[in-house]
Amino acid sequence: MEAVAKLRNVPTSPRKMRLVADMVRGQKVTRALGLLKFEANSGAAKIEKLLLSALANWQQQNEDERIEDANLYIKTIFVDEGRQLKRLRPAPQGRGHRIRKRSNHVTLIIDTKVEPLGSKAAAKQAAETTSNAGDAKPTRRSSKKSTANQAEATA
Repeated sequence: MEAVAKLRNVPTSPRKMRLVADMVRGQKVTRALGLLKFEANSGAAKIEKLLLSALANWQQQNEDERIEDANLYIKTIFVDEGRQLKRLRPAPQGRGHRIRKRSNHVTLIIDTKVEPLGSKAAAKQAAETTSNAGDAKPTRRSSKKSTANQAEATA
């Protein structure tokens, strides 16, 4: 079961926030919280707070499960561009340079990761699927070779 949290109109540039988002994408929630807690980037504190909000949302949806047993990971995190505030800064000779104060929107989705059964069971299942796939039908290239071999044998 997945949970979503959104953070809108964060007053930092999307480029700076994407650096932090790329760092935690696909990580387990506990590891991501540890990374964000000690990251020096200013966006890390905001994403950490967003991740805690997503955890609370997940807990609301799954009251009977424990967070520690759920094996949660960050399924998706993306940063979109938000509104720009346009300001003027004084420049030489009476001119004005435009300053764009950027903002962003962050969306975070966490989900439970399903563990594979066991290494022996997974290997056995993989072996069964490969043997069944080989028996199903030959590839196009091998069928051409076999027809060429048959033609040579008859000649």
